[in-house]
Amino acid sequence: MDKSWMKKQRGSMEYIEGLLNFVEFASEHASDGKIFCPCTKCVNLCLVPPGVAREHLWRKGMLQSYTHWKWHGESADAPTATECGSSHVQDSLEQYGDFRGMLHDLCPTHEMPPEPMQEGERVQQQAQGQPTDGAQKFYNMIDDVDKPLYADAKLPKDHYKAKKIVRDLGLGYEKIHACPNDWMLFWKENVNLEACPCCKVSRWKTNEASVTGNNASSSKGKKKAAKILRWFPLKSKLQRLFLSPDLASSMKWHVNGRTDDEFSFDPRNVRLGLTADGFNPFGILSTTHSTWPVMLVPYNLSPWLCMKWSSLILSLVIPSPKSLGIAIDVYLQPLVEELRELWDVGVEAYDASSKNVFQVHAALMWTIHDFPAYADVSG
Repeated sequence: MDKSWMKKQRGSMEYIEGLLNFVEFASEHASDGKIFCPCTKCVNLCLVPPGVAREHLWRKGMLQSYTHWKWHGESADAPTATECGSSHVQDSLEQYGDFRGMLHDLCPTHEMPPEPMQEGERVQQQAQGQPTDGAQKFYNMIDDVDKPLYADAKLPKDHYKAKKIVRDLGLGYEKIHACPNDWMLFWKENVNLEACPCCKVSRWKTNEASVTGNNASSSKGKKKAAKILRWFPLKSKLQRLFLSPDLASSMKWHVNGRTDDEFSFDPRNVRLGLTADGFNPFGILSTTHSTWPVMLVPYNLSPWLCMKWSSLILSLVIPSPKSLGIAIDVYLQPLVEELRELWDVGVEAYDASSKNVFQVHAALMWTIHDFPAYADVSG
């Protein structure tokens, strides 16, 4: 079909005729009477009646990069991330109709067996030294996926078993004890200290730390830290950004089909923004409290994706009954160290879109805050 009308001025006869022909063509392939709206606001993310799509295209214009009308019935190869803002949505529906495809993204360097291996076959392969530990873990997941969910299901017995499963999926976090007065972290060379060397306050809660001498061994349960920083390591998150073929392509959105700039030597290197602010999770109870989440924004993604909640990366959760002030730099140490390593060394990642392994680097471009938080973060 003729697509020259897309670049015509809205209101011109060429644009109007092309718009009407497009809506008529798309209506022939509508799903339940609705089509994806390719206007500059909806960017193929919304299913609407053809009449609504026609009005949007008249008022807001056509998405210029959408040159292959795959989502509206045109027979063509799958468009790249630069051609359709919703390609990650539709490709996910087509490509990941079963969990085996999802597991292949999780472990892309291992070949997908056509059927689950029998125990005898697995033992024989182990004897021949073929499967590695990583491959064995992958095959175990394949077996679990092909089993019915409720028939003989082995669900986690308790909260700790469930947390272990979450950690195996790469969604866990690390706990780092902090000084109750925000002077330091009990981390790295200070991990075994019992009290803060600056303020001499114990790292443990008062009722737990008060047990001393011979009675210390009779204390029931484990000691509880007075303050805990929760750190979500960034490296595994960056690696996962490239495990999905479409998301890996979206991470190169700023380069594919656009004018080259000095964004980075390798377009897959990640540029990040940081935002942090305190909030009161107990606001309805009129309790004074301030918990600080620290979020990262991957600016490699297109503008309509990078600010979505699903694209934001949680890095730190800083607990505090009061506002941190300039002491926030104490809690940013794990993230700062990891960003320095990602700048100098990077981390090995697998690009599912180009089928190769590369060294991904990352850089923090700026921070986004309101003025009080900006004053704290800037010191």
